[in-house]
Amino acid sequence: MKIFNRRAKHDYFLLESIEAGIALTGNEAKSLLLGRAELGSSFVRIRDGEAWLVGVNIPPHGGIQGHDPLRLRKLLLNKAEITSLETKMKQQKLTLVPVSLYNKGRLIKAKLALARGKRQFEKREATRRKDLDREAEIALKDR
Repeated sequence: MKIFNRRAKHDYFLLESIEAGIALTGNEAKSLLLGRAELGSSFVRIRDGEAWLVGVNIPPHGGIQGHDPLRLRKLLLNKAEITSLETKMKQQKLTLVPVSLYNKGRLIKAKLALARGKRQFEKREATRRKDLDREAEIALKDR
């Protein structure tokens, strides 16, 4: 099981990554193991010395209404990691975004990245560059 946040690379410059555990209910864990989650507009908020995952949509497993799909989920990081991330976020005006969710054995982990937001013209430039690379690759393949 691996769930990616495709919007993260499009909307942000990803600088530094870190791995964190997530506190989940059993119903949420089953849904994640089946690959059912959306990370589109999610981010991490640090409040009162704890890191919280905001905006991740994990639908209920098997149609059972066991949890709120958009509830806040606690990230399992130690105090030193949280304070380090918090100071970097404040000093450099960065955002902490989840890049992917995956399982490591029976544990479910989140890969988080410190990110700086892209401006609109930077997004257009990245898209244009990707299109040019794709066209060049097709031209070389046709030779």
